[in-house]
Amino acid sequence: MALLELRQLTKVYRREAQLFSGKPAEEFRAVNEVSLEIFAGETLGLVGESGCGKTTLGRMVLRLVEPTSGKVIFDGHDVLTASGAELRHLRRDMQIVFQDPFASLNPRMRIFDIVREPWLIHRGDKAQNGTGDHQVRARELLAAVGLEESALLRYPHEFSGGQRQRIGIARALALRPRFLVLDEPVSALDVSVGAQIVNLLARLQREFGLTYLFISHSMPIVRYLSTRIAVMRKGEIVEIGEAEKITSAPQHEYTKTLLAATPEVEAF
Repeated sequence: MALLELRQLTKVYRREAQLFSGKPAEEFRAVNEVSLEIFAGETLGLVGESGCGKTTLGRMVLRLVEPTSGKVIFDGHDVLTASGAELRHLRRDMQIVFQDPFASLNPRMRIFDIVREPWLIHRGDKAQNGTGDHQVRARELLAAVGLEESALLRYPHEFSGGQRQRIGIARALALRPRFLVLDEPVSALDVSVGAQIVNLLARLQREFGLTYLFISHSMPIVRYLSTRIAVMRKGEIVEIGEAEKITSAPQHEYTKTLLAATPEVEAF
């Protein structure tokens, strides 16, 4: 049984008619009836050009964007009909790492406060034993992502882009989730720093038993990290399969174009 199942997930953005300009009503299908399965412990790479709907799809999975229609089933629970305590419980198991490490961290909060914020929001977490317990767990999280304890008392502007993304990953892991949406987590970073983050994500997946939806426009990175690959074009999945098969023998012309347009990456 799949850990996550998407059934004909659709997002339509509508613009009302403009009376004085004469522009008619329009609608844009950012995501069009996408159906996917993601199994526990795997990484499904979602790849496609900018604007194809990848990020919208990833955010709909977590209900950060409300779908127009379709279903999101996580571990047997319908995410889109969940509310209150049920939705909060589901969100402990489903977290996201955002694309921009500069915009995703509150510049007025210390790293300690950023990392422990999920524990304060989710009152049922066992970390509600006082600040001391939070400090111990925050140190453990920073160590897991390769940062020193001294980072806890500093602010986001004191760190590089790669370090900020490590902090974002630590925050996403705070509630010990089973599933992470990784929304282009290395696209804003230098190549060498991005490679370090990709290797970190691979190690964390093994250590924490995580399942990933890895969103990227870079086929080499997706090929390196993913178990399976789904290729997205204009809001639709045009090809999906094992990573090795998709990259060595693509069937769809768009997949062939993506492979031809990206440089070869032998190893990270």
